[in-house]
Amino acid sequence: MINDNRLLQHLQDLSLIGRNEVTGGINRFSFTPEEQQAIELIKLYMEEAGMNITVDAVGNIIGTYGEGSETIMLGSHIDTVPEGGKYDGALGVLAAIEIIQTIHEQKLSLSKKIEVVAFKDEEGTRFGFGLIGSRAMGGLLTDQHLQKNDEAGISIEEAMKQFQLSPLPLEKVKRNDILAYLEMHIEQGKVLENEELPVGVVTGIAAPLWLEITVIGVSEHAGATPMPIRKDALTAASEMILAIEQMLNDTTDSVATVGKLNIEPNGVNVIPGKVIFTVDIRDIDEKKIRTLEEDILELLQNIAKRRNVKLTSKVLQRVKPAKTDVKLQQQLAKSIEKQGIRPHSLISGAGHDAMNIAAVAPIGMLFVRSKDGISHNPLEYSSDDDIVMATNILYDTVVEIAK
Repeated sequence: MINDNRLLQHLQDLSLIGRNEVTGGINRFSFTPEEQQAIELIKLYMEEAGMNITVDAVGNIIGTYGEGSETIMLGSHIDTVPEGGKYDGALGVLAAIEIIQTIHEQKLSLSKKIEVVAFKDEEGTRFGFGLIGSRAMGGLLTDQHLQKNDEAGISIEEAMKQFQLSPLPLEKVKRNDILAYLEMHIEQGKVLENEELPVGVVTGIAAPLWLEITVIGVSEHAGATPMPIRKDALTAASEMILAIEQMLNDTTDSVATVGKLNIEPNGVNVIPGKVIFTVDIRDIDEKKIRTLEEDILELLQNIAKRRNVKLTSKVLQRVKPAKTDVKLQQQLAKSIEKQGIRPHSLISGAGHDAMNIAAVAPIGMLFVRSKDGISHNPLEYSSDDDIVMATNILYDTVVEIAK
């Protein structure tokens, strides 16, 4: 069994890095001093757990335990969204380290090497493009992706070089030696809470498609321009956003979210002449995502034409949905049953690093119950009991497949 006090203390200590003392939210973004402080703490924990530490060319932190020729990989991320919560990503990394430390202390003899990875920039907060570390490890990151800029005009490649990373050529980061990848994560939904279960086995991960929509109107004086002749980019964008909501209300599993909005010139007495907003589209079926993308863009173009404004769009990121490995699902279910818990299967609506590792290895995911389904928020919460239970379940699974 794991050392629950140690795990919970590690979780608390990491949550202090980047914390906003007023709101309680955590702001720990990639390529920042806060992230670097968190990386040093993770390295310390890995060392204490008996692991050898390396950092690959894009900044993934890798702790290696054992000498086997086959690799079992565990991982998640430590970066956050703006004003994020304590558990998203961080729990998966710290639980994996605790599992290795328990194996190390118990001197278990395993035939397979185990790696724990803290993946670089999962959330995509700075560049509007996430899952960078796992994309690279899955062979899905391109040179073109590295040219994406933040609001200051700094590219991903430049940011990496500022932190003494040498990302090119990206082929050196791709892995082809992973026997199995396992990730523990909070659910970020209400399924397990509604089922009154502490954990669940993920069968598939919905793919996120991020679009950036730009609406161009005309900035004019708010008092001198009659309503009928205005080319108001904001009212047009508002109609578009509501139309997206209405379209998706008529679907079953698909979701779409407008989460970011920029208005220019953003003056009280000026008609908005330019609006940029993002659309996050998700589904477990790649064909559905393609159809939704086409339908949404057609809908928006029709609104733009009727309102006499111009509209352009570009893809910020496109990730393929992923199915988890049936054998890993079965082993997780067996480990859950050992704890006297009913196994329950569910789909992840959120994207995870696992979906990129699926390109090079079988993947498995264990979800931990989230209170009220809240995530990406300071109110994000999973109970200590659920966390300890989930970590012991993952520990049992790792030991079984690494024998």
